[in-house]
Amino acid sequence: MKQKVLVMDDDPAILEVLEMRLSTMGFDVTATSDPRKALQAVEGTRFDLALLDLRMEPLDGMRVMESLHQRQARLPVLIMTAHGTIQTAVEAVRRGAFDYLTKPFVRDELRSKIARTLAARRWARDRERLLSVGQALASSGVMARVLDAVAQATLEATDADRCVVFQLEQGRLVPMASAGSPPPSWEKLEEAATTAMDKGMPITTSAPLEGGESGTIVAAPLVVQRGPAGALVIETAARLEPVEDDLEILALFSSQAAIAIRNTHDLERLKSGAVAALGRMATQVAHEVKNPLAGLRLYVRHLEQRLAKTGDADARDLAGKIAITVDHLASVVSEITAFGRPPELHREATALHPLLDECLDLARARRPTEGVEIVRAYDRACPEAQLDARELRKAFLNLILNALEALEGGGRLTVATAYSPAAGSVTVTIEDTGPGMTEETLGRAFDLFFTTKPDGTGLGMSIARSVINLHAGELTVSSRLGHGTRVQARLPLEPATDPAPPADSRRTPARDAALAVPVTMKRAMQSQVAARTRIDRFEARIDQACRRHAASFSGHPRSEPSSRPPLQ
Repeated sequence: MKQKVLVMDDDPAILEVLEMRLSTMGFDVTATSDPRKALQAVEGTRFDLALLDLRMEPLDGMRVMESLHQRQARLPVLIMTAHGTIQTAVEAVRRGAFDYLTKPFVRDELRSKIARTLAARRWARDRERLLSVGQALASSGVMARVLDAVAQATLEATDADRCVVFQLEQGRLVPMASAGSPPPSWEKLEEAATTAMDKGMPITTSAPLEGGESGTIVAAPLVVQRGPAGALVIETAARLEPVEDDLEILALFSSQAAIAIRNTHDLERLKSGAVAALGRMATQVAHEVKNPLAGLRLYVRHLEQRLAKTGDADARDLAGKIAITVDHLASVVSEITAFGRPPELHREATALHPLLDECLDLARARRPTEGVEIVRAYDRACPEAQLDARELRKAFLNLILNALEALEGGGRLTVATAYSPAAGSVTVTIEDTGPGMTEETLGRAFDLFFTTKPDGTGLGMSIARSVINLHAGELTVSSRLGHGTRVQARLPLEPATDPAPPADSRRTPARDAALAVPVTMKRAMQSQVAARTRIDRFEARIDQACRRHAASFSGHPRSEPSSRPPLQ
């Protein structure tokens, strides 16, 4: 996409020359001699640069610049004047201009000042995006949010058509975040991501577009410790060729994404260790509590029978409340025991729809459903699957009970299935029209012992996810405050055929993928370090140019041309 430049001058000859020169430099030029038309143009178009004549009627360049900045606050402006003085230059910069140009123009000076202005604008813009990604990385423990921020910032910084963050999961690339228009072909993006991971450095390749043209795909690997974790990929149209700065920014953003993935992996390892220790402790505590509860339950039943004979209704009611409390404690102990000892699956051919109907019946027996509309949207093409019905019953029942609890004031509960022959899986959706969840609550939905219910244990969602994970499936939750909650469980129809365990117990899918890469990932780390160094040098060049320009105000109204090569 061409950068857009607005030019305003009351001299038709100068206006024509500027339009011609800027067009040959590759800009999309809007030229006018009317200040009012210049302001109208800004209403409907976002410009990258404005060149304004100082002496204009009825509005001079200074007033037009101030009006432009009210509409586009960060639009860089070059003031053009035939009356170049120190006072003019200082006043123009003081009121918001980036620089000024004196007439008649020197071609090299025009090129260098435009190049420097756009470079400074771009650096300021990219620095803000880097800051936003850094803030997301520091403030959010949710990897998805960080990767979304990386994708959006990369798209804006490179002016690409689309950006995708791929993560390597069990030897295959999975798109985790994207920004921009949907890709016409995921295959081309995945191929570029794989090549970047294999080579351990950013790569550029072509991609066919409609009309016989070719676009450009740029991919940078995400490197975590000793292995590849994925790739950051952008795709641009044929009219926009990525420049070196784009590659540097891409390498830097890929480093941010890799840090987010690494932090998530570290957190998962810490959690798994804590969960294992907690599970052992919980199992021991539950065992110590379970037997006394069973005895207490017998005593309460015996007490209820004796009170029934005496006719003491109040005492019998009190005994009934004790029995309810004991039952609740027993259910808590059962949940803790289930959490502490993950089950072994006993798969058999299972029809999902009768299983879901059974869970709905059990849930309605335990929770009132007055005012609740229950909708079954089953995919009739869904075949039987090799599943553990007993464990899935616990998981689905918990999810349905959660949905019913969210519908205490009435609403709609939808239980749906969707069969995907291509993926060999079925997705079960449990959706309610309840109050929904805040972002904070949604982010902690699977946290151990986190609950918003006064009598909850905070283990139900964790147990449900562990059951789905044992089936090699995936459990996801989406929710918005005031818009209900949707829980989706994706289950494969057949168990995966696992290869024989490797001799090295420390091997993981990520490490296996790293061992399969022919080129060492050390080069990728070096590439990202080099990218940071180039970015630092780039900022230093801009700062030096600005200091030289500021120093020139004290000696001569015209600043020296930049030593930086002109914009091509």
